[in-house]
Amino acid sequence: MGQQYDELAYVYARSLYELADAAGGLEKVGEVLDELGAIVELSRTDAQFHEFLASPIIGLGRRREALRAIFDGRISDLVLRFLLVANSKGRLGHVDQIAGAFDALVQEAHGRIEVDVITASADGAGPEVLEAVKQRVQAVLGKEPVFHQHADPAMIGGIKLRIGDQLVDGSVATRLRRMKEDILGKGATVVRSEAERFLEGAS
Repeated sequence: MGQQYDELAYVYARSLYELADAAGGLEKVGEVLDELGAIVELSRTDAQFHEFLASPIIGLGRRREALRAIFDGRISDLVLRFLLVANSKGRLGHVDQIAGAFDALVQEAHGRIEVDVITASADGAGPEVLEAVKQRVQAVLGKEPVFHQHADPAMIGGIKLRIGDQLVDGSVATRLRRMKEDILGKGATVVRSEAERFLEGAS
């Protein structure tokens, strides 16, 4: 789930993580992560269920009863209580963000960090590139990267890395843009210098 999550998503995820950890350590945390993942996947693949979670038209009380009818006995009591709390706070439509933040906390607890690897090719970065990135991330951050590969044809070539809220941009498009800005900047400096020299000579 390599992406950025808002601060409130992390607040909910952190509370849920602490409750899960207290209830059964990393084993319980893993169980909660699996259940959240299943709910998010259902929301992504079932438009009606997604609408049920996110629609402001459905009253909180009606949705609370529906949640109990759908999930009671099918998921852990902890995750069901979390869904009910999120519903009461009007955050149920953001369950995917909360689940993503929860996953990031799990990765952190295991000494891992999520890294988005963005290339121009749909085939993604090759194993040599990923190994080089892995070694660099481990050397700098001391954590094992969990890669999520994405394609962005506008890049032309090269690679971008997103680690948390930091973007490391090594794309060809960005290098060309910087080169253009540098050339234009130097050109303007030369023009100003020549103008100043001309004016000095004319005075």
